[in-house]
Amino acid sequence: MPRPIHAVVHQDALTHNLQVARNATPDSQVFAVVKANAYGHGIERVYPALSAADGFALLDLAEAKRIRALGWTGPILLLEGVFSPQDLYDCTQDQLSFTVHHLSQIEWIERHPAPAQFHVYLKMNSGMNRLGFQPAAYREAWQRLHALPQVASITHMTHFSDADGNRFGESGINYQQRIFEQTVEGLAGPRSISNSAAILRHPLHSDVVRSGIMLYGSAPDYPAHSIDHWTLKPTMSLRSELLAIQDLQPNDTVGYGSSFMADRPLKIGIVACGYADGYQRISPTGTPILVDGVRTRTVGRVSMDMLAVDLTPVPQAAVGSEVVLWGRSKTGATLSIDDVAVASGTVGYELMCAVTARVPFIIQT
Repeated sequence: MPRPIHAVVHQDALTHNLQVARNATPDSQVFAVVKANAYGHGIERVYPALSAADGFALLDLAEAKRIRALGWTGPILLLEGVFSPQDLYDCTQDQLSFTVHHLSQIEWIERHPAPAQFHVYLKMNSGMNRLGFQPAAYREAWQRLHALPQVASITHMTHFSDADGNRFGESGINYQQRIFEQTVEGLAGPRSISNSAAILRHPLHSDVVRSGIMLYGSAPDYPAHSIDHWTLKPTMSLRSELLAIQDLQPNDTVGYGSSFMADRPLKIGIVACGYADGYQRISPTGTPILVDGVRTRTVGRVSMDMLAVDLTPVPQAAVGSEVVLWGRSKTGATLSIDDVAVASGTVGYELMCAVTARVPFIIQT
């Protein structure tokens, strides 16, 4: 019998969350972002549920080829662009759009032989300070691309650093939006500016929106808003079972380093899940968890293969009882991945992407 831990990908939730993005931006094309192996869910596992999107956005050629192999014939956008002149041949062969964010990429296109016809997304650095042309250099970059016979279309693109509202909030997005609008004024071409947080929080004109984390059941502006506020559904459930039960007396400790000491008689359960499965070792005592659909807490330090939970709220729990690290319980109870992430000092993105290869995945339609 295999070890009981497994992850479930809920395709019905992916379909639902994609529709939430559509409802929020009815006049936009909705691209599904499937970078990082679809945020840890698996590109092949999410594709059937996300194939109603208008396009896919991802990072590299290997991911793009996987989407094409699944039968997708629509737009695919390489979010970090091409990494060498040779990549342009793959873009022609597989009909890939790509971001242009530095001069070398323009020079590669200029030297690329006709009759290639590239659909490019020209990226402006409006304040994120990762990729893109500074506003002062943006128009010249657009003019160089516009003059090239190898370029079929140019989409204006930027990325908001504060659409989630956790830092500069409204004033931050307004500043970036103003810089963007001033810079592209008078330049032909559609626009792609909205990520998940902007889709949900800011009614902006974006011909192409890039829906990422919201598709996977995490609120982009948590803890200001939860997934329930945005009517999103969890798309990944990490489930396991109790392997053993221990009865503690006052002053008994749990786990490596004895970081937890019981202050009263306490029943704890040992769960088949640890940091080698992708659960965070830094998750402290008190991180929420479900046992038989009842919310309780972890206790002690997470080990490589196991962790401990407080069974006080679940006196009926027994060896074999279901444990949900995040996501949906078979009872119908839900534990948001955002709740687990904030307790662990991280974000839902990291938990999704961290599930390791030894955890088997199950698809639920």
